[in-house]
Amino acid sequence: MIPKKPQKTIKVPVELSGVGLHTGKEVQMTIRPAEPDTGLDFVRIDLPESPRVPVSVYHVANQPRQTALSVDAVEVNTVEHLLAALSGLEIDNVRVEMNGPEVPGCDGSSKVFVDAILEAGLVEQKSPRRSFTLAESICLSDDNGGTLVAMPPSNGRSGLEIEYTLDYGSPLLPVQHHSFKPSTDSFIDEIAPARTFCLESESKAILKAGLGKGATYSNTLVVGEEGVIENELRFQNEFVRHKILDLIGDLYLLRVDLNARVVASRTGHRLNARLAKQIHKLMQEQENRGLIQRDTGLDIREIMRILPHRYPFLLIDRVIEIEGYRRAVGIKNVSINEPFFQGHWPDQPIMPGVLQIEAMAQLAGVLLLRKLENTGKLAVLLSIDRVKLRKAVVPGDQLRLEAEALKVKARAGKVKTKVIVNGDVVTEAIMKFMLADA
Repeated sequence: MIPKKPQKTIKVPVELSGVGLHTGKEVQMTIRPAEPDTGLDFVRIDLPESPRVPVSVYHVANQPRQTALSVDAVEVNTVEHLLAALSGLEIDNVRVEMNGPEVPGCDGSSKVFVDAILEAGLVEQKSPRRSFTLAESICLSDDNGGTLVAMPPSNGRSGLEIEYTLDYGSPLLPVQHHSFKPSTDSFIDEIAPARTFCLESESKAILKAGLGKGATYSNTLVVGEEGVIENELRFQNEFVRHKILDLIGDLYLLRVDLNARVVASRTGHRLNARLAKQIHKLMQEQENRGLIQRDTGLDIREIMRILPHRYPFLLIDRVIEIEGYRRAVGIKNVSINEPFFQGHWPDQPIMPGVLQIEAMAQLAGVLLLRKLENTGKLAVLLSIDRVKLRKAVVPGDQLRLEAEALKVKARAGKVKTKVIVNGDVVTEAIMKFMLADA
């Protein structure tokens, strides 16, 4: 069994500023320490109510030549170099406040982030890191010739092993290959300094597409007929090392210590995100079956200590995990013996949509009522918005309930909820609650 590592955050806030590589906008960014199990969050302090955008495969936005995250039209661009730094330094919990839409490009690598974080110092936390060991192979490809194969770790090793081949079929970018098994020291020395790059012939098309407005010869390796323009390589194979950096950052969308071997060729951010989503799906399947046990999970007795509901109206069987006060995941197994099936379309039993919503509301209540100051209170449902009932739920289905806190105040909370069956979202809603004295 692989021993669990402790979670980490930073000792003191880190302040950075710079221009976004794609938007060209000046941004001030502060990376702040965060409590255990709260994860990685971006916060747009330049927008009303400072909306939060969590790092998650659920929130990946469809943007070219970058990894972007969005929640309800609030977007954070070019997060991959910062995520790579957080992954390489094994940091689990931080809050990243920004007064603009894009992470500063700095020198086009992860080095500036790594140096600033190391100067601030790291702190180990009491909760263990989330980890996942890949048990089956995943093979992906795209129309651009990119391929990604993820396999179980070789010889029972722990950690992430990456083999990357860069081959764009261009004489200006010779074929490069690099193998890398990340450790904190090797990431700092061998991968973090590798900078982003493009061909000079691509630059006009990139600008025409509204991208690369903040790119310069200083923060981007631009390759022309005579080689790198107005700059020098930090490594002979810096291009392939930067592709590994991007892959490490994109896989940290999972926010786990990943034990796997990944073989990649000519991949981009979209294909990397597809791999992260496929691995996340396997994680969900193992969590649903109880094969992955999180320390923050709750059994039915613990659920009943938090919620006032009882049979036949308690609609959560198990809580898989709770991430701080931000996110909770629960399970509801749907049986033909449920009392509501006796009178709700008995010849074609379908779980009523309102009861799916009730199950989501109960999980949201567990999330909101876990705080010590909320002990003895009730989570009273005030409103339900953006309800979507996508597919029927029938006996034999297992509901994976997910609740993500969008905003929590002393006496109120706003939570995004969803029901997932076999990997498909079947029901979702935004709920607002009042926390009232019992």
